[in-house]
Amino acid sequence: MSVRERLARLVDAILPTDEDLGTQIVQSGIWVGLMNVSDRVLQLAMLAILARLLSPRAFGLLGIALLTLSAIKRFTHLGLNAALIQDKQENVDSYLNTAWIMRIGRNLFIAAVIFLAAPLIASVFSEPRAANVLRVIALGPVFKAFRNPGVVYFQKDLNMHKSFVLTMSGSVTNFVVAVGYALVYQNVWALVFGFVAADAVRFVVSYLIHDYRPWFEFDLEIARNLFSYGKWMTGNKMLNYLYKEGDDVVVGWLLTASSLGLYQIAYRFSNAPATELTHVISRVMFPAYSKLQDDMSLLRETYYRVLQVVTLVSFPMTVGIILVAPSFVEAFLGTEWMPAVRAMQILAVWGMLRSIGATFGPVWKAVGRPDVLTKLYSVRVTLMAIFIYPVTVRWGFTGTAMLVTAISVFPMAPLDVYIAVKTLDSTFGRFLKEVSYPAAATVFMSVVVLVVRESLRIESPLFEFATLVTVGVVSYVVAVVVVERQMNWGLERGLRSITSAALS
Repeated sequence: MSVRERLARLVDAILPTDEDLGTQIVQSGIWVGLMNVSDRVLQLAMLAILARLLSPRAFGLLGIALLTLSAIKRFTHLGLNAALIQDKQENVDSYLNTAWIMRIGRNLFIAAVIFLAAPLIASVFSEPRAANVLRVIALGPVFKAFRNPGVVYFQKDLNMHKSFVLTMSGSVTNFVVAVGYALVYQNVWALVFGFVAADAVRFVVSYLIHDYRPWFEFDLEIARNLFSYGKWMTGNKMLNYLYKEGDDVVVGWLLTASSLGLYQIAYRFSNAPATELTHVISRVMFPAYSKLQDDMSLLRETYYRVLQVVTLVSFPMTVGIILVAPSFVEAFLGTEWMPAVRAMQILAVWGMLRSIGATFGPVWKAVGRPDVLTKLYSVRVTLMAIFIYPVTVRWGFTGTAMLVTAISVFPMAPLDVYIAVKTLDSTFGRFLKEVSYPAAATVFMSVVVLVVRESLRIESPLFEFATLVTVGVVSYVVAVVVVERQMNWGLERGLRSITSAALS
């Protein structure tokens, strides 16, 4: 028996799935949640360690390279996976070779552009050292180009336990390589080599855990069909980049690499909860909703169950980040990173809004309206383009954080909710009811934490962080139990159904 077969059997034996859709959704959500939490914990632990060993400028140099890579990837995004997942056919093998060749062409183009344009890109950011970083980072798209296209079935069929293996193989590699190199050399190459090594390992693992073997076969009609759906995803990705990473580009261009490093660290830690929720929702609920696209009643109720869980987690974590950010940064990252605190607190609010907004996208894509995402992002990008330059010049990267958060609060949040409610044939009252319960529990938690923080005035940042987190968790759990008992939230019934499905 080959290594691939042994690994595949081991994965299937340890992580069995169920054919029932409801159970699959729950099990997939659990595995994607576990995958994202594990991945994020490794990333944040790695960042905390490297923040003690490397300077903000080192993070800024990597940031310039990743911003460039992300820009070219999103502006050439073909939406192939989304098209394959949304397709009602269970078996899409006939599409995979064409999709694989399209991806190879795109990724090799990305690598070539980055490699050749590296000196020019470095000069735009006034950072000559970024040129060599860019050239090495260009290896990442090459490994992704030839990754097994069969892994799309992991998401299409809700076999997220295999996605867990694929993702974590790279995450563990990134951690080991980056930290190991930094302990010896303490320079930006620790970050770079860790990033590239992760893509290389995922390339190998993709062929070990799925038995599909691609071949150089191209069908023009299939390519057209894939692109006809994916074109809206292309526009969405382009605008998504301008909105979510355009602020990083402006900070790196107008300010310094060190400022970019501070801003990106503030973003990564403040948006960690939102990012994980976003990934879980997108990876699990899009294929799940696609299977429910012809039953609006069931789709609507499933959506509100998802919203309930998202707000239950994102509301308290947002407030918690705001309250403990100063002690966290001083205790874990060091005083060199204290200028990032204010931006971290502001961006936490943006993260909460992102987590709620992430519940809408899978619905629109599943019902065949990916254009809605593109149109909404065009409004966001327009507003940011108008104001970001003067705001960043006036208030630095803290002002940038204020702007992106303000745009999400108004006008985008009301507009997102309006369109989502209309799509689901629902009401504002139903939506507000679902978010009011966790909001009430979060307000109680924040009051308790503030009283404890101001009363104790703990000197040690580490002890203060541990104390406030403990108090916050306990007070929030108490508040949730009270709200559940007194206001008939329905959370207990939901959790019981989830537990039952997960254990079935």
